[in-house]
Amino acid sequence: MPNWGERALAAVGSPVTVPRDPAREAARNELLDPAYHRHDPSLTQRITDWLWAQLDRLLGGIGSVADSGATGLIFFLVIAVLIGAALWWRLGRPGRAARTTAALFTADGPRTAAQFRAAARGHAEAGDWPQAVREQMRALVRALEERTLLDARPGRTADEAAAEAGRFLPEHAAALRAAARSFDDVAFGDRVAQVSDYQLLAELDDRLERTRPTAGGPA
Repeated sequence: MPNWGERALAAVGSPVTVPRDPAREAARNELLDPAYHRHDPSLTQRITDWLWAQLDRLLGGIGSVADSGATGLIFFLVIAVLIGAALWWRLGRPGRAARTTAALFTADGPRTAAQFRAAARGHAEAGDWPQAVREQMRALVRALEERTLLDARPGRTADEAAAEAGRFLPEHAAALRAAARSFDDVAFGDRVAQVSDYQLLAELDDRLERTRPTAGGPA
């Protein structure tokens, strides 16, 4: 007959003993619970931290090489140029994103190609080449709209107009793309317009007026 201690042990149950390997597996599964990792850094953050750590280590190495004078300075400049080139390639030219989404025409009411051309000539006579370039590019696109080579669509960008018009005037497609880039750089970038920029646009506008669209165009 079991004694009092045995009966008490039977009542409360025997101590649970878990083998070592299942216990380790249970602990691993518990740590995989997302609740334990919600504050962990993201993969992007971990990669960024690793890259900064490598850069810090590299710059530390440059410091030790700098003792050799000119060699260290050249090495540092090369690294700086490489970093700048990588950032330029990754981020692109500053302000490019804004230029590619800026509308060609402003909300100042409908104007004809002739009116835009007259405004462009007036700015050119005054030596205001940036505004002359803007108005001349608008004259060029509005003329294409008046010929129904382009539909009159608000919000169109210069790049979009050049791409669409180039399908109906393929012999001028490259010139249209170059004109759109020039307009973007002058109107929304940091490039100073020159008289040659205005003249190229005016000459392209004149050539387009005398060019018939390819077969299958909407005109």
